Formats: sequence, C-alpha cells, structure tokens
Amino acid sequence: MFKTKMTEMLGVKYPIVGGTMMHISNAEFTAAISNAGGLGILASAIYQSRAAFSEALDQLIELTDKPFAVNLNLFPAMRPIDNNDYLDVLLEKGVKIVETSGHSAPQELCTRFKEAGLTWMHKCVGVRYALKVQEMGADMVTVVGYENGGATGKLDIGTLVLVPRVVESLHLPVIGGGGVSDGRGLVAVLALGAQGVIMGTRLLATKEAPIHDRLKEALVKAGELDTMLVMRSIGATHRVWINAAAKKVAELEDDQAGLPEILKIATGEKAKKMYNEGDLDVGIISCGQGIGMAHDIPTVKELFDRIMGEAADVAKGLVAD
Repeated sequence: MFKTKMTEMLGVKYPIVGGTMMHISNAEFTAAISNAGGLGILASAIYQSRAAFSEALDQLIELTDKPFAVNLNLFPAMRPIDNNDYLDVLLEKGVKIVETSGHSAPQELCTRFKEAGLTWMHKCVGVRYALKVQEMGADMVTVVGYENGGATGKLDIGTLVLVPRVVESLHLPVIGGGGVSDGRGLVAVLALGAQGVIMGTRLLATKEAPIHDRLKEALVKAGELDTMLVMRSIGATHRVWINAAAKKVAELEDDQAGLPEILKIATGEKAKKMYNEGDLDVGIISCGQGIGMAHDIPTVKELFDRIMGEAADVAKGLVAD
C-alpha cells in the first residue's frame, strides 16, 4: 500500500528513513532500523579514524543484509577526518547509498558519487538549497520542518509548508520530516507530496537506541512543549530537550557569550556522558516537538510495524464512505 519512489529507489520495505544522530547512529542502531524495514544511516562523523570507520562498516554489514546508507557530515566542526577518506572506505566496502547534510556538497564529492554509481541523498532546510543540490546531481532530497529535533536552520518554516514547497519546486523524490512520530504523521507527509518520511526523535525512545534507560524514560514523559531552541546566536540553531544544560546554554546566549563558552556546555563529550551514564542534566540532546507523541519504548521493528498499520488505517479512513 505504501510503495513509493523512495522504497523503489532504495530497496526498502517501508518509506521510513532513520534520521542521522551524532553519537547515536552507530552500526548496531543503523542495522536495527534497516532490519525493521526502514533505511538506517550510519553517522560517519562518530568515528575518529579510517580504521574505526572501517570496523564499524564491517560490523554493520555483518548485522544486516538490508539497504543502509552512510552520512557524510559537511559541517567542518563535525568532521574528524576528511570526507574523501570516509568515502574511500565506504566505496571499498560496497556501500550503495550516501547521505550528505550540512550545506551544498563540494563538487569533488559529487563527482565521486556519480563516478561510483552511488545513490546520493542530501538533507537540507529549504527550497533554495534543495534546488542547488538538484543541479549538482543529487538523486533524492530530504527536508525537515521547524518542528524537528537537531539543526533547524534559520528559515523557521514548518513541515506543512516546507514539504509541499520543495516537492513542487523539484523534479527529484523528496523525503519529508519534522514532527513525524506515528502513522498519522507518515500519511500526512505523503499527502504533502513526499515519497517517504524521516524520523529521529521518535527513534530515541526505542529499545535499541544506544542511550541510557533513564534518558529514554524521561523523553517518554516529555510533552510537545518540552523542547527549546539553542545556539542561534552562533549560527547553529538546534532544537533540544529542555534540561539544565539547555537552559544554561540559553542563559549564556542571553549574556552574549562567545562560541567557546557555549561549546563547553553543548559539547558532544557531555552529550555522550548523558547517553552512557544517565546524568540527565550534564549535556544537551537534540529532540523534536514530536516527542509529545512518544508514549512507550518498543523495539524499532515493533514501532515501524505499528506506524505502518496506523498509516494503513488512516488512509482507509480517508476514503471510507
């Protein structure tokens, strides 16, 4: 019932992409998403060397025989090694799908994508950026509205407007997201013209998500009002879960603090401490408004099967007499 250009192009069962999340989208979690019928995406920027990245890909290939992608992050601060090195390794391992995010991909990478026959997905925040990567040869574009967790950009456009604007402006398949947590959201985004949905926040509250159980339980108790925007003052706006660390970042911004002071709180090392040890206030975690619709902690497969069942029921209800 939900076969789309996305499922056909990527060879996945469900039109669902697992959003790339720093320090979370590791080999095990990526495999869980792919094995559940979606497209898992490995975050290359987690790995600090070619050897570590190569080992992670070997592990991922061992854990799933389903399609998956690798994300190449184009923010310089998020790139431990040159993206060409990551690309060398993923090509050696036979990876077929690559996702880029951050800003327009360098021409050098685009050329290599095409020469290697990769399917290239690019994640961006607006029509202008989507048109640019279409010109550069992208095969698919992902856009997420203002409701989403993590980087929101500076355009502040909601999903309901952003997705159809990009769809009507491009001739490429579009994956849409921002606030999608259940079957209702999936049907809504497909109705806007997208060929699939991307979700990240809802996947945090799954059994396989590599974050502490205390954090998962806190997120399930959170509502749609329990997120805030931080780091706009340094040009890196993120929507995050409201906790002591997020409030501290906001205070620093109000006091016109500089980048070094803000990053002392927002550093990935503190986020990892929260994920690993369950200290809920030591770091910040990207979190979208859709967390208000996360009420339990299922496996990824249970979640995806439920979402697709809900989506089928919603779609049937829309055409019922």
